Amino acid sequence: MRLTRENPTWGYQRISGELTGVGLRVPPSTVRDILNRAGLSPAPRRTGPSWSQFLKAQAEGIWACDLFHVDTIFFKRLYVLFFIEHATRVVHVAGVTAHPTGAWVAQQGRNLVMGLGEQAEAIRFVICDRDAKFTAVFDEVFTSLGARVIMMPVRAPRANAIAGRWVGTVRRECTDRLLVYDEGHLRQVLQRYQRHDNQHRPHRSRGRRPPQPPHDRATPTDLDQIRLQRSELLGGLINQYRRAA
Repeated sequence: MRLTRENPTWGYQRISGELTGVGLRVPPSTVRDILNRAGLSPAPRRTGPSWSQFLKAQAEGIWACDLFHVDTIFFKRLYVLFFIEHATRVVHVAGVTAHPTGAWVAQQGRNLVMGLGEQAEAIRFVICDRDAKFTAVFDEVFTSLGARVIMMPVRAPRANAIAGRWVGTVRRECTDRLLVYDEGHLRQVLQRYQRHDNQHRPHRSRGRRPPQPPHDRATPTDLDQIRLQRSELLGGLINQYRRAA
């Protein structure tokens, strides 16, 4: 059981052979029976890493994207396309529109790639859902870089959990707490929140550090002398703090 947990790609024969090497003669059929009783699938179905293992191993090259909506005070629904880097959690708000189409989504992808420049070459995988707006043209934007577009399985929201969590965060901290007038207003709001999220907001996955932290300051020796300055964001909706000079 320990060998199986620590080596998910090993089959019955491989585990039996490894045990033989340490002086324990266990036939492959016995290994199979033990694993079956433990609820583990046969070796051919256990080959390859799990989804979570894949995400952790390839995080440096994985980007996720998704759409979410925001309703204005005039009951007009706006849609936001964003990308998030798995390794750093840096967010890129790609566009805002009232009429999202496959052509619009593909164009926002092109704009993102052009804006990234050489950094775009580091993208290896792009995760998206099965929304019809993510068309073959959208895929070509990233496959031309040598990246692979991975579509989420049906009814598996956890497959794109990092993007989903960011949607929940931006809604709780920002869009659900203010009145949005139109596309221009929402675009300005999200640009400011994106800057806050990337450069200031602490992230648990990054050791309570922001994705793009400012230069570290020396740890103070006298805590009684520390003074904080507050700056208000989005009309006081969000507060940011820094050490006073």
